[in-house]
Amino acid sequence: MIDLKYPQAGKRWAAALLLALLTACTTLPPAITARTEALLPAEVILLGEQHDASEHQQIQQQVVAHLAARGQLGALALEMAEAGRNTAGLPANSSEQQVQDTLGWNNKGWPWAAYGPAVMTAVRAGVPVLGANLPAAQMRDAMADSRLDQQLPGPALKAQQQLIGLGHCGLLPEDKISPMTRIQVARDMHMARTLEKAVLPGKVVVLLAGSGHVNRMLGVPQHLPRELKTQAVLLRAGPETSTANGRLPADTGAFDVVWTTPALPAKDYCESLKK
Repeated sequence: MIDLKYPQAGKRWAAALLLALLTACTTLPPAITARTEALLPAEVILLGEQHDASEHQQIQQQVVAHLAARGQLGALALEMAEAGRNTAGLPANSSEQQVQDTLGWNNKGWPWAAYGPAVMTAVRAGVPVLGANLPAAQMRDAMADSRLDQQLPGPALKAQQQLIGLGHCGLLPEDKISPMTRIQVARDMHMARTLEKAVLPGKVVVLLAGSGHVNRMLGVPQHLPRELKTQAVLLRAGPETSTANGRLPADTGAFDVVWTTPALPAKDYCESLKK
């Protein structure tokens, strides 16, 4: 069980900095404030990003800041750090390098410049930041664990396998699709467990992850207790195709809310893989 208690000195720092956040919260974009409030009450908020959309990381930081300023943020969980890593033992005035070292941050895979602002907003507010992803040391075992094939309903498992194939641009050998899908499922299960353990009465746990992990039909929500009040938010770079109020049609079911940002320049994501 994660100990979410801070040393007394850290609590004093957190209280002072939280007051500063409260004073500054009016600088947040009104749209973010309104959209975040519309998600409440919730115990878990899943923010599914497109990893190369910088505006998505800005929105994530703003949501974290809004909840922290109101004392509603219970924890910040990350796909970008491994499960078992957390900042619960750090004081609120820790340096960015201390936070990165504690989380075992991989700056090459996850640029700190993109995710650091959200992480440090939580740390400065005295809120623990929790690594939630499958540890790299466990990936090989996950690939060979056929029990993971039973963690999704049959149609969802098939859809996830198809997405894994598409995500590798059709270049993944057929016999590698099931093992790679198991890694995806194991990642979602680790994230779900991290979130469930961090839930506190009257607080919100926020997860930052790729949009596929947030998908209600395939991802983290499949492994969360049904009774948890969860909001799955898709941050989508591109044309708005949902309803006028930002909610997907009722029969879609993949996400509760869609927040659309401007489209990114066209990019062939398969080019580097093909080379």
